[in-house]
Amino acid sequence: MHAEEVVSARVCEKTDLAPGLDRLARMAARQLHVPVAGVSRPGTDPNESHPCNRYVAGEGTPLIVVRCDADPRLSEDPAVREHETVAYAGYPLRGPDGESPGVFFVADVVPRQWTDDDLQNLLDLAETAESEIALLTAYDAARHSAERLQRMLEDAIEAYLSMDADGRIIGWNRSSEQLFGWSAAEVLGKRTTDLLLPPRYRDRHEQRLAEARRTGTSELAGQWLELTLLDKRGREIPVEVSLYMNDEHGRPVFSMFMHDITERTVARTELENERAFLQAVLNSLDVGVVACDSRGVLTQFNRAMREIHDQEMRPLGPESWPQTYHLFKPDGHTPMRPEDLGLTRANRGEIVRRQEKAIVVPGRPPRYFLGNARPVETADGRRLGAVEALHEITETRRAELLRRCRYAVASALSEATSAQEAAAAAAAAVAAELGWACAEYWEVDEERDLIVRNSCWSRPGTDLTTFRDEGTRAVTRGHALAGSVWERGVEIWSTDLIRDLAFPHRGRVRAGYQAGLRTGIGVPVHRGHGVAGALVFFTDAEIDRDDEILAMLRDIAGQVGRFVERRRAEDLTLALAAARRDFDRVVEQVNDSFWTVEITPSGEVRSHYASVGGNGVFGGTLPTDADLATTITELVHPDDREIFQRFHEQTSMGEPSECECRMVGLDGVTRWVWMRAVPRRTNGHLYVDGVATNITERRELADQRERLLAQEQDQVRRLQELDRMKDELVAVVSHELRNPIAIIAAYTDALREEPGLADQPELAVIARTSEHLNHLVEDLLDLARLDSGRTTIDLKPLRLDRLLRQAVQDHQPHAETQSVTLTTDIDPLPVVPGDGPRLRQVIDNLLSNAIKYTPAGGSATVTAHADDTAVSISISDTGIGIPAEQYPKLFTRFFRATTATDRKIKGTGLGLAVTKAIVDAHDGTITAQPAPTGGTTFTVTLPR
Repeated sequence: MHAEEVVSARVCEKTDLAPGLDRLARMAARQLHVPVAGVSRPGTDPNESHPCNRYVAGEGTPLIVVRCDADPRLSEDPAVREHETVAYAGYPLRGPDGESPGVFFVADVVPRQWTDDDLQNLLDLAETAESEIALLTAYDAARHSAERLQRMLEDAIEAYLSMDADGRIIGWNRSSEQLFGWSAAEVLGKRTTDLLLPPRYRDRHEQRLAEARRTGTSELAGQWLELTLLDKRGREIPVEVSLYMNDEHGRPVFSMFMHDITERTVARTELENERAFLQAVLNSLDVGVVACDSRGVLTQFNRAMREIHDQEMRPLGPESWPQTYHLFKPDGHTPMRPEDLGLTRANRGEIVRRQEKAIVVPGRPPRYFLGNARPVETADGRRLGAVEALHEITETRRAELLRRCRYAVASALSEATSAQEAAAAAAAAVAAELGWACAEYWEVDEERDLIVRNSCWSRPGTDLTTFRDEGTRAVTRGHALAGSVWERGVEIWSTDLIRDLAFPHRGRVRAGYQAGLRTGIGVPVHRGHGVAGALVFFTDAEIDRDDEILAMLRDIAGQVGRFVERRRAEDLTLALAAARRDFDRVVEQVNDSFWTVEITPSGEVRSHYASVGGNGVFGGTLPTDADLATTITELVHPDDREIFQRFHEQTSMGEPSECECRMVGLDGVTRWVWMRAVPRRTNGHLYVDGVATNITERRELADQRERLLAQEQDQVRRLQELDRMKDELVAVVSHELRNPIAIIAAYTDALREEPGLADQPELAVIARTSEHLNHLVEDLLDLARLDSGRTTIDLKPLRLDRLLRQAVQDHQPHAETQSVTLTTDIDPLPVVPGDGPRLRQVIDNLLSNAIKYTPAGGSATVTAHADDTAVSISISDTGIGIPAEQYPKLFTRFFRATTATDRKIKGTGLGLAVTKAIVDAHDGTITAQPAPTGGTTFTVTLPR
C-alpha cells in the first residue's frame, strides 16, 4: 500500500468507521486504476498526508492535475517535487456544519488525463465518504454526550432512578445509593414495586404501569410529585419526584429525579399542626376574627365570624366586603364604604380601636359590634396583612337604647300637662331615640265610635308633609293601622304597608310609601279592659319584627295608659268638682227640688241631700231628722194619698217610679207636684234619687190646652173641608178649561195654516199662551189626582241609567239653544221598581228648570249613583240659585223664588210641587240645596 493509503488507514482507525473509509479508498484505486487513493481529515499530520491536499482543503475547491510539474503552484512546492506523484485529482469533503472535514483524492505516478467518468466516479465516492465521516462525527458526539450525561447523573446531588415499562430499575446513581442505601449492583434489574414502594401503594403503582404500557402515556409524566419510598432498612422516606417518560422502541421508559423532603415534611406537619392549633384557638373564641393578606384579600374567618355573617369566608377584596357581608354604619341603614372599614384601614398601617358597625343579614335582626384592627408585620417591618376582632355589643347597645327610650318617655310624661300631650310626647321620644321616621298618637272617641289622630311627629330632615296631610284624621274600627290596633287590641308589626294597609286609606299609604316609609308598628294603649288609644310608628327601612322592642313598646304603652288614666281621673275629679259647683249653682236658680234619700230595711226614709228649691215645691224646708215618707204623706192632699202611696211602695221595691199629686204645702198653699224617683243600690244600701217639680201652672195650662185643642180640632176639620172643596174646585175648573183651551189651540193652528196668516204675531202669542195654559191645567190636574189618590203609580222593573241618558239626550238641543253645557256622571244602576213615564216627568221638570234658570255659558250636570239601599239622582246647575231662606217653601204650590221673579222668568210654580208628589208616590225623597258652583242641586233618592 502506498503512503497515502497508510495515512488513510491510520486516520480511519480512530473510530469504528475507519474500515468504511478504507474500503472507499480501495474502491477508488480499483475504479480509476491508480496506485494511490485515500481520505485525509482535519487533524491529520501534514507529513503523513499528500502534499496536494492542503491546496484543496485551503481553497475549498476540487484540484485536478494531469502533471504536477506542469502546474505552477505545485512545481514550485518542494513537498510536491519530492513526492512521487505525477498526476492528482482531489475533492474537498463537506460536513453537516458546512466545514470541510477533509479531502478525498487519488494520485498516479505517471501523467494522467482524467476522463469525465473518472471524475464523476471520484465525486460519487467523495460524497459517500462525506456520509461516512458525518456518521463518524455523530457517533463520536453521541458517545461523548452519553459519557458526559452519565458523569452528570453520577455526580448529581439529586437521586436518579430509571425504570422500564415493567417497573425494573435500569438506572441508579450515587445519590440514590446514599439516599436509599442500596448500591447499583443491588438494585439494577429489580422491580421498584418490590424494592422501594410501601405495600399500601403497590397495587396502585402496578395499575399505573399497566396503563402506561397500554396507552403509551402517563398522567403523572412531567409533574412534581411527593411520594413515600422505602430505604434499605425499611424506613419510609418522603421524597419529591420529577417524573419523565420517554418512548424507546415503542415501550415507555421512566426517569425520576428525587430529593429527600423529610425536613420539609416535618416542617409542614409542624406548620399544619400550628395552624390547626391556631384555628382551634380562634374557633374557640366568642369574638369574631377576620384577617386579610397584604393585597387586601380575605384569608381568615373563625367560627364566630362565620356565624356572624351566616356564610363562609370568600377570598374577596375590600371593594366587595360591605355588600357581601352586609356591613353598615351604626345606624343600621347606611352601608359602610370599603375605605372606612377597620380591616382596610389597618392594612394601610393604621391601628383602629372600638370602631362601631352594624351587620344586617337579610331575614335576621341587626347586630352591632365594636371592631379593633391592627396591621400584621414581620420583625423587619414587612406588612403581611391585617387582622380585626369584632366584639358584639348588640345586647349592651339594645339595653342602652331601651334605657334611653324609657328615660325619654319618663321625662316626656313628667313634663306633660295633659293626657294627650303626654301620649304624643312619649311616642315622639321613642321614635327619636330609635331613629324612626314618624310617630303618631291616636285616641279613641267612644261617642263617635272613631279613633282620632291627636299628634304626628316626624324625624328632623324627613319630609312627611304629604303623608301627614293626606287622608282623614279619624278612622273607624279595623281601618288603617290605628283602627286595626283598636279592633284587635294587640301589637301590629307590618313590613308591607301597601298590602296590609292599602284599603280603604290607600291615598295616605301610597303617600307614605312614596316618602320612603316601609315598616309600620302599632301598639295599643289600654284603659281597663278596653283600648283607649294607639301609639303608631313608621320607619323608612324594612325592619323585621323585634319582640324585645315590642316588649319595650308594650311597657311604654302601659306607662302611657296609666298616665292617661291617672290624668283622666284627675281631670274627672276636677271636672266633677266643677260640675258639682255648676250643678249647685244651676240648682239654686231653678224651682225644682232635687233630693236623695235612703230607704232603710225597716222602711224608714232618711234624707241625704236636698236642694234649696224645696220652698217653691213644699212651701218651706222639709225636716231632715224625721221619716220623710211620713212627713210628705201628711202634706199630700187626701184625695191623692193613694197615688203617693203607690209611688212610695214602688220606689221601696227598688223600681223607678213617678207620680203627680196635690200637696198642701207648709205655707198652706195647695200645689200640683210632679215627683220622679230612680232607686240605686250602693254597698248594700238602697238610695233613691229624685226630683220634685211644682207643675201647678202646667196643670192649669194643660186644662186650658185641652180646651184649645178641641177648638183647634174643630177648625182643622173645617179647613180640611175647605181644602177638599178647593181641590174639587181646581179639578172642576181645570177640567172645564181643558176643552176651551184645546179649541183655541186647534183654531189657532188652523188659522196659522191659512195663506197670509202664518206669520201673524198675534197668532203666535195666542198659541204660546194656549200652550202655557194647557201646561198649567195639566199640572193642576196632576196635583189634584195625586192628592186625591185617584192616580196610581204603575211600578215595574226599571233601568234608571237608560232613562236618565235618554232624557239628557232629548234635552241636549234645548241646552245648546240656551248655550248651556250638559254633562253626566251616571254609574251603571241596578233595576228599581218605578213608573217610567212619571219618573221621566220628574227628570224632565228638573232638567228643564236647570236649563231655564242657567245663564248662557253655564252648565248643568246629571249624576247618578247607587248603594245597598237606594239610588240617588242629582241635577246641579250653575244658574241664578235660590235664596237660602226660601228653600223650605220651594215645593209648595205656586211658589216661585225671588231670583226668578226679579228676572221676569216665566213659570207657574207648580212643576216642583208635581215633581215632589210623584217622588213621594214612589216612597222616595227630593231635596234642594245650594250647589258648590253657585246654582242649585236637586237630589232625588229612590229605594231599591
